[in-house]
Amino acid sequence: MDGAGRLTRSLRSLGPQADLRAAAIGAAVLLREYVGAHLARCRRRPASRPQMIDRAPPNRYILLVERYLPRRIGLVATLAILFGSLGFGIVRGGHLEEFTTALSDTRNALANSAGFRITTVGINGRKQLSQDEVLAIGGVNGRSSLLFLDADTVRAKLKANPWIADATILKLYPGRLQIDIVERTAFALWQQNGRLSVIASDGAVLEPYVSRRFLNLPLVVGKGADTRAQDFLALLDRYPQVRSVTKAAIFVGERRWNLRLKDGLDVRLPENDVGNALAALSKLDKDEKLFSRDIVAVDMRLPDRLIVQLSEEAGKARDELFKDKKSKKKAGDSA
Repeated sequence: MDGAGRLTRSLRSLGPQADLRAAAIGAAVLLREYVGAHLARCRRRPASRPQMIDRAPPNRYILLVERYLPRRIGLVATLAILFGSLGFGIVRGGHLEEFTTALSDTRNALANSAGFRITTVGINGRKQLSQDEVLAIGGVNGRSSLLFLDADTVRAKLKANPWIADATILKLYPGRLQIDIVERTAFALWQQNGRLSVIASDGAVLEPYVSRRFLNLPLVVGKGADTRAQDFLALLDRYPQVRSVTKAAIFVGERRWNLRLKDGLDVRLPENDVGNALAALSKLDKDEKLFSRDIVAVDMRLPDRLIVQLSEEAGKARDELFKDKKSKKKAGDSA
C-alpha cells in the first residue's frame, strides 16, 4: 500500500516536467521547418537586376559649369558664406573687440603653456608713475606671453601717455621683459577756462591738477601760456626779487604778459623789451619799495613812462591831502 502510494506520488510529480519537454521538442521542430521553408524560397527567387531610370539630358550650361569650375566649389562657397555671415554678425553686433581679445588670449595661453610666460618685469626711469600704471598703459597683463608681445605696440602705447617722453622695450627670452622710460617733469600749473592742469616744459598737459604735491609749481594763465611759459619764466628767474613775490603770470591776448603779485598788485608788462621792464621794476622796488606801497597796478606798457594806480583808500587820502594844500594856499593868498 505504501509502495503503491509512493509510486503514485512520483508519477504525479513527473507530469509537468514531461509536458515541458514535449513542448520544447515541438517548438524546435516548428522552427526548423519555418527556417527550411524560408531558405528554399530564397534559393528559388531570381536575382534582381538594377533598373535603369531614363533622365533628360543635362542643360549645356550646366555641363559647361561642371566642366570648367573646380571641384567642390559649392562646398567652398558655402563655407565662405557661413564665415562671412559670422564675421558680419560679430562686427554688426559690436563684438569685434571681444572676439579679437578672445583670440589673443587663446594664442597667449598656448604660448604660456609652452614656456613663454612673462615671469619677470624690470622698469627703469619711472618717478611719477607706478609699475602697475606703466604695465597697464603698455597693455601688459597676466595673460600676456613674451612670444606674442609686440614691442612696437607697447612702445607706442607708452609714448601716447603724456607723462612718458620716450620708451624702450626689450624682450629677453624665455620670460623676462625690460621697459626703460623717460618721464616728463612737471613744470608749471596752467589755468584756462577755469580748468587747472599740470604741464611739462614743452606745454604738454600731463594731468588735471588734483594732487597737492604740485602746489609749489609756478602758475601761468591764459590761452597760449602753456607753450610760452618756459621762455618767460626763464627770463623772470633772472630777477629773483620780482619772481619771489609773483603769484601768477597772465598771458594777455597771446601777445604780452601781466604779473599778479602775492599781495594783489598787477604789473602790466610791455609786449617788447620785457627784460628791461623787469629790470626797471626790480630796481624800483629795491630803491623805492614799490611793492610795499598802497597801489593796485603798475602799467609799464609805454616805453617812456610808468603809470601807477593807487588803491581806493590811497586815492582818497591823496585827494584829501590836495584839498588841504589847496585850502591852505587860498587862506594864505587872502591874508
